[in-house]
Amino acid sequence: MSDTTRALARHAQILRFLMKYRSAGVLSGFELDPVGTETPVDSPDGKPEAFVDDLEALGPTFIKIGQALSTRPDMVPPAYLAALERMQDNVAPLPFHVIHDAVEEALGVRISKIFDSFDETPLGSASLAQVHRATLRDGRKVAVKVQRPGIAEQIRDDLETLARLAGGVDRITDIGRRVHFADWVHEFRRTLLAELDYRIEAENLDRFDAHFVAYPALFVPRPLWDLTRARVLTMELVEGTKVTDISGLQRTERDMAPLATALLHGYLDQVFVHGEIHADPHPGNLLLTRDGRLALFDLGMVAHVPPRTRERLLRLLFAAVDGRGEQVAAEGIAMGTRLEDFDEARYYRDVGQLVARYAAQSGANGQTEGRLMLDLVRLATACGLRTAPEMSLLGKTLLHLESVVQALDPELDMKRVVEAHLNDMMRQRLRKSLSPTNLATELMDMQELVRDAPRKVSNVLSLLSENRLRVRLTGLEESHLFDSMHKIANRIAAGIVTAALIVASAMMMDNPDGPRLLGYPTIALLLFLTGAGLGIAIVLSALLGDKRPRPDEERGPN
Repeated sequence: MSDTTRALARHAQILRFLMKYRSAGVLSGFELDPVGTETPVDSPDGKPEAFVDDLEALGPTFIKIGQALSTRPDMVPPAYLAALERMQDNVAPLPFHVIHDAVEEALGVRISKIFDSFDETPLGSASLAQVHRATLRDGRKVAVKVQRPGIAEQIRDDLETLARLAGGVDRITDIGRRVHFADWVHEFRRTLLAELDYRIEAENLDRFDAHFVAYPALFVPRPLWDLTRARVLTMELVEGTKVTDISGLQRTERDMAPLATALLHGYLDQVFVHGEIHADPHPGNLLLTRDGRLALFDLGMVAHVPPRTRERLLRLLFAAVDGRGEQVAAEGIAMGTRLEDFDEARYYRDVGQLVARYAAQSGANGQTEGRLMLDLVRLATACGLRTAPEMSLLGKTLLHLESVVQALDPELDMKRVVEAHLNDMMRQRLRKSLSPTNLATELMDMQELVRDAPRKVSNVLSLLSENRLRVRLTGLEESHLFDSMHKIANRIAAGIVTAALIVASAMMMDNPDGPRLLGYPTIALLLFLTGAGLGIAIVLSALLGDKRPRPDEERGPN
């Protein structure tokens, strides 16, 4: 089969999948009430389990899409979110000779010269890679993550197909213009291609290890850079018990609350201090080591949060734990994009009620911060506000952390720990803002303003006195205003000409002289027919030619 035939067949396969679920309610989350609704089950194709099965059958690109959609409650209804969260990324391992050749090709040296032993049975096998245990010549135990050969090329081809389809959907459908699928695909493409480069994951391991230096209970394996390439990652071997497999006896023998607290503190610092969100901290990616530490690995999916968005997220979460619903709504608007049908009054009212319910609950059984963030995203979408993607990502991360905390210490009050650490972070920011360095910078800016103010005021007064002050507004020429004014002027002019032709024809009807047509003066009849034709054309233009402008979208202040 030629490359062109294979590409067309893959394109058709993806199209069949999309057409199959176009009306199954998969992306009906835009219309849902914030409290959620039941997914229609009248069609077999609409069942969430069938949707997930078909995603898995399409291969690694769509498995990753499913994982990404599980973080978007604004796009996917609750029943599908639950099914996507259960999506499995376990596939049959490749034959060892394929992995053997891939490692030698990537490292440029024979395996036997580097490793004293290299287990043929993988520790784990997923759609993108599989991990093998190995021992170096110096006796160090390592884990070697090997990318499946050819997977990167397949993913790039799939992403190009999805980008073309998303662009078409955005152009011809209302839901596309509202959600901008092309932007989502572009962001997903950037994240997934970065995940395919294991050198980026190695950098994430080093960086997280440095950031967690204040929390000795957290352990991040270090990469071995000499044995790391774009498609092979070698790192310290982590041995221990999965968080989900911790027994009640282990909890009795060891107090797990400090571990859970350190994990929450470390991740909050990672987001709000360092500006990074580990998008996949689920329990399967954390191990309780033999020396009592909590090991984190699989850091391929890390999102970077810009400083200003980071500040707004912190203020939003801090206002939420403090029960200030109006400020939560204001921060959500500031980070989001207001669509044409945005109902601001409803948004403020519903957010206030949601935050009030959250603040009224307490203890380990209260509503969690992760669920609150996802409910805020769903509510905003129902009110016509497109939220910043970082909100969904933060909510999903907090939900994963909640499941880890529950596995470590079911009695820990996560809300109290988060609130206490946010208070500490705010106090540290306040002290930092009042530091001598920051105060000196502010004084220098004030000095520059005071020094330049007299000259600028003098320039403005000079322009006023000489009648040379001009104010220019830009952007109007690109707006709908000028187009509408031109259209109105053309319609008025055409209407006046039409009326003049009809009045003139009426006045000439009484003229007995001149040629006649069908019993009427020829000139008067031609003038009337011309005016009637212009009038009909104006009416048809108004009915058929006036298109509804694209929905106005207003970004919040940056």
